[in-house]
Formats: sequence, C-alpha cells, structure tokens
Amino acid sequence: MNAKEISLEEGKVKPVVDHLNDLLANYHIYYQKVRGCHWNIKGQNFFTLHLKFEELYTAALTTIDELAERILTLGKSPYSTFHDYIEKSAIKEIQTIGLKDTKMVKAVIEDLAVLISKEREILDITAEAGDDGSNDMVNRFMQFNEKNTWMLRSFVNED
Repeated sequence: MNAKEISLEEGKVKPVVDHLNDLLANYHIYYQKVRGCHWNIKGQNFFTLHLKFEELYTAALTTIDELAERILTLGKSPYSTFHDYIEKSAIKEIQTIGLKDTKMVKAVIEDLAVLISKEREILDITAEAGDDGSNDMVNRFMQFNEKNTWMLRSFVNED
C-alpha cells in the first residue's frame, strides 16, 4: 500500500513517517523507563506512584501500537528493533533500581517534555502533508502527556 490509496501525496508522507518512526523509538525507551520505575518504586509514595507509573506505561504501550499501525497505514514500515529504538531515541535509558521516587518522577517529566516537543513538531509536519489522521492521533498523545506533566510537576512541587 502507499499513501495515495488514502488520498495523501507520497512525497509529503515521507517526512511524516520519518518523524512518526522517531516518536515510536522515543516511546519505546520511555515505556521501558516508566516500567522500570513501576517495578522499582519504594518508600512512602509507593502506592501512589506504583499506580501512576502503571497508568503511564499502559498508555505508552497503546501509543506504541497506534504509532506502528499508523506508519503501516501510510504504507511504510515501523522501526521494530531495540537497536533502532536506542539509536534513534533522544530519550535515554536510566537505571531505576535504587532510584529515589522524586528522581523517578523528574526523569519521567523530562521524558514527557521530549515527547511533547516531538509531538508538536509532528503536528506541523502532518498539517503540511494534509494528514489529518496522523495529526489527530498525535494531538491526542500530546494532550495526555501535557496533562500528566502538570500532574507529575505538582507531585514534586514544581508547578
């Protein structure tokens, strides 16, 4: 399949796919980091953060699937190796074992800032390509991340 089958111009879709693949790589590293936070959280905030991290990694997993399926819908192939994810991602792995709860939250806030920045950039690219489907999808991801940034910043008193 190619983009013209869903009324998009092939030449305008390439930058969209490139950026969606980049976002996909970042979400994979983010997902694993939040999963590690979920597994390794300790202390008085355990119950609160354990649940919050689970909410975030569950949403990230759904996002990963939607991104890959959108890339396929556009007639291209999504990244599918850890090598690609690690190489392409601006978000970097961290060791969550023994990490203090507030440092975990701050690491997630930093990652959300990266995701939001990339999502804003994609919104411009998808608008230029006339790709409303990708635009709507990414806008939804961004809104979720913005809300959770506010909540997590409030948690660590950085509002």
